[in-house]
Amino acid sequence: MQADYSQTTNDIRVTVRSFYLADQSRPESGEFIWAYHIRLENLGQRSVQLLRRTWHIVDAKGRAQMVNGEGVIGQQPVLEPGGSFEYTSGTPLSTPSGFMSGLYHMVVTSTGDGFDVIIPTFSLDSPHHIGALH
Repeated sequence: MQADYSQTTNDIRVTVRSFYLADQSRPESGEFIWAYHIRLENLGQRSVQLLRRTWHIVDAKGRAQMVNGEGVIGQQPVLEPGGSFEYTSGTPLSTPSGFMSGLYHMVVTSTGDGFDVIIPTFSLDSPHHIGALH
């Protein structure tokens, strides 16, 4: 289990913890799998909704991929003031380490004003890699 990574943008705190999934990985075939658990907390006074996400995923060889999509895990959660939302998802890599970062694209529910929330850069380190990338 990795340490928590946390960042607050526009009154929305994003906390991430990643986990290497040894039972689903096949290092001998270059398949390394991670899960990550994310908690979003609305520290502000306005209700907001997460509409889209953008991920930037980089492996140990510097190969980058962008992943865009609607909501998270099939949902577009609304966060009331003081509210939170948590989910777990995952990603594969062809190297034993890498890192991820991204943005949540959100709106203020009362006005429709859009804004982005930073997903802090977090490390994906397996026991098959010596030293952390982040």
